[in-house]
Amino acid sequence: MEPENTDVSAQPAEAQPDEAQAAEAASTGEAATLGMIQLAVEELWPESLAEDWDEVGLVAGHPSAEVSRILFAVDPTLEVIEEAVAWGAELLITHHPLLLKGVTSVAANTPKGKAVHRLIESGTALLTVHTNGDSAVGGVSDVLADALGLQDVVPLTPAANGLPEEGIGRVGDLAEVQTLGDFAARVFGILPSVAGGVRVSGDRDGLVRRVALCGGAGDSLLNEVRASNADVYLTADLRHHPASEAREAAVNDRPYLIDVSHFASEWLWLPAAADALGNVLTDQGHDIEIRVSTTNSDPWDFILTPG
Repeated sequence: MEPENTDVSAQPAEAQPDEAQAAEAASTGEAATLGMIQLAVEELWPESLAEDWDEVGLVAGHPSAEVSRILFAVDPTLEVIEEAVAWGAELLITHHPLLLKGVTSVAANTPKGKAVHRLIESGTALLTVHTNGDSAVGGVSDVLADALGLQDVVPLTPAANGLPEEGIGRVGDLAEVQTLGDFAARVFGILPSVAGGVRVSGDRDGLVRRVALCGGAGDSLLNEVRASNADVYLTADLRHHPASEAREAAVNDRPYLIDVSHFASEWLWLPAAADALGNVLTDQGHDIEIRVSTTNSDPWDFILTPG
């Protein structure tokens, strides 16, 4: 059983500004508080869209604290936290949770404890938008699908508590048929540069048009991919056995598989998310600087290949 969420909905009622309070503060030019930004984040990426096992929402920070700078990043690593502190960000929004699994200590001599201490001591709040950011319209997989020019896009797995267009993963069609090799090259071209590159399973000259994808780790969705009749499946962290079994179960050698960096597949969402939040806050009358982290938190540094 995963630990209970520590998001704003679990905080005392007096710590939560309602929409009327947020609107009044914006109209008077009052500085935005963390609580007001939480409302804007909830508007874009509702916590109700998060998977049951996930931990999203506010991790550290006081809802009444004022925020003038926000940094977006994939991972709440110490390097990313230091980047936020150095820039003077009062809020760090990351895709991946810092405390996804239960911990019994946040002592500063442990990696997670060191991160928690640094956040609190520097006055930097941390907020997580994870599977709710995957599922929402304009989320991780939507951004990836847009970057690849997919049309008629629908969720691979519809959200249990969302709109028909919300859910995990996406499937859609390319405007024109491409070879698997050309499509893989296109994928490589849109992603940030990382050591692992792009791995492909299938005939380089095979033709593809229908594309299924999932930003982040997606080998749990292979059954849904087969049901979607996709020619190729793009995701990250494809493990040996699920990938091998998928190839064994392939019909006419499809779906082909493309495996990319977990970090790279989700990084594309950051600029879009920063723009979306900035637009909401601007509409509310707040002038907040928002920046995307320049830290590459992909864990791999180099790769050796044959030849």
